[in-house]
Amino acid sequence: MTGHEYRDLIAGYIHRVYGAFGLAVYTEISLGKTIIGKDRKIDVFIVRSNDQHALAIECKFQEGQGTTDEKIPYSLEDLEALWVPGCLAYAGEGWSRGILHTLEASKRAAYCLPYPDSELHNPETRQLDHILAATFGLWELVLPESRRFTFAGSSLSAPRKARRLRGRAGNGVL
Repeated sequence: MTGHEYRDLIAGYIHRVYGAFGLAVYTEISLGKTIIGKDRKIDVFIVRSNDQHALAIECKFQEGQGTTDEKIPYSLEDLEALWVPGCLAYAGEGWSRGILHTLEASKRAAYCLPYPDSELHNPETRQLDHILAATFGLWELVLPESRRFTFAGSSLSAPRKARRLRGRAGNGVL
């Protein structure tokens, strides 16, 4: 897979899975300057039109040993300098152990390898799904309802003391 094919795989996945939630996906967007003063191109740029929240995604795919390893520290540092949230989506088997450790430890990096044409989340998209949920407030898409905490047989009303305090809130107490 080439870098452009990987970019398109990521863009297509986000469009298919998150487009219905108002996310528009763009590719190869000019966005300011890099940390060394060059014009910056963002591989995938996502915007939600109703509130203008955005996320920039740099895409890196490494099939065999090569020079992409050398670009990772620069890419991560450059993402920190953006005026919008950004992350680096990566996949492939050719990463050196040191760079893979750097990627795995970075809050700005997300392993992501969607199934082609899939409209579903899968274990290979989980890290990017969590970044998208955090950026756009889409937690209902990644948090399983089966893991929601409830008391067996209880209603969702507040405890008696909390109801009393809430009742006094209008009196300036709380």
